[in-house]
Amino acid sequence: MTADVERIRAAYSRFLRPGRILLTGHSHQAWPDVARDAQLEAFDDAAEFVDHKWERAVFPLVEEVGRGLLARMGCASDDAIAFAESTHALLVRLFSAFDHRRLRVVTTTSEFHSLDRQLRRYAEQGLYVRWVDAEPRAGLAERFVAALESEARAGGPVVAALSAVIFEDAWVVREVGAILDACERVGATPVVDAYHAFNAVPLDWGPAVRSAFILAGGYKYAGIGNGLCWMRVPEHTDLRPADTGWFADFASIAAPRVADGVVLSRPVGYGRGAARFAGATFEASAFYRARAVLRHWDALGLGVAELRARYVAQTRRILDGLSDRGVLGEGRALGRVSADDDARRGAFVSVRHADASGLSAALRERGIWTDSRGANLRLGPAPYVLDSEIDVGLDVLASLVR
Repeated sequence: MTADVERIRAAYSRFLRPGRILLTGHSHQAWPDVARDAQLEAFDDAAEFVDHKWERAVFPLVEEVGRGLLARMGCASDDAIAFAESTHALLVRLFSAFDHRRLRVVTTTSEFHSLDRQLRRYAEQGLYVRWVDAEPRAGLAERFVAALESEARAGGPVVAALSAVIFEDAWVVREVGAILDACERVGATPVVDAYHAFNAVPLDWGPAVRSAFILAGGYKYAGIGNGLCWMRVPEHTDLRPADTGWFADFASIAAPRVADGVVLSRPVGYGRGAARFAGATFEASAFYRARAVLRHWDALGLGVAELRARYVAQTRRILDGLSDRGVLGEGRALGRVSADDDARRGAFVSVRHADASGLSAALRERGIWTDSRGANLRLGPAPYVLDSEIDVGLDVLASLVR
């Protein structure tokens, strides 16, 4: 049963304060109070168990959190999952498993900076990258598949890297299942950024999800906070990341390195499944927060479908509200960026303005928290945001741009 908004708001007493309206649910979603309690629990477990906290508390916690995250991704809860402090760390580990002299990467011109910047740097060192124009959004999936098929014919390993929901305007790539099918057909490795989909937009992965690497994190719509990202890993992958931490083969930590004064020469080993993408010692408190927040969503009756319905209604209210106020559309102060089609629009709204960053700053001065990316002002509601707060934010925005 879907919870009412006042009950939801009661769970965010630390973040929800008089005099400010948080339309930042797409970037830094508020943390529920249980996340603070979880931080203290992490400290208390460390004080109780000291270095035995790993086997007594943390490792079982990691397993529980992994199952919960996978279920909310629309994946099987027993799929393999690897963790890191950022999606960037996971991307670097994954790409380090390929020979960049032979690899061909197909991606789009609208990927988040973690991937875009790293691929551009790799390209400076000789990696071949095929950039598929993400504009216009209509036809993007078809152009991507065509480029993928072309590069696969050229020979050598191919990685297909794209977002399920685009960070600039919340465009939902509904054809992600068909793209995964194409990857499987041509033998490419799919890498999907699902950060802007997790806990906000259900995705139909299709059967070819079995071969997909899918990345997401807890900072945006999950309300978990920073320091916890993850990658769903295909079950039978045999990739050997060159960027590898000691947790990637935890079972062999005590293996001898020297025999009779001679350094033993043996291949670097890897654990099973997702363990091969592990790093080194990690900050455990993020997993405490994750468990608490996942239970928080369940207790409120807010599964992904329920959250999706709320986001659709809230983003529709923003678009219609700006149109009704006469400031959005052709020849108006704000240009339409996010899709009008509810099925193509994720969990926030982007509108275009020549000085989007200045406009965001002016809104902040008036207690309306937003953000911007280039010429796009982004407005991100959340389950704890009242319709009346959205309306106040739109009134202020309209007054500023008239």
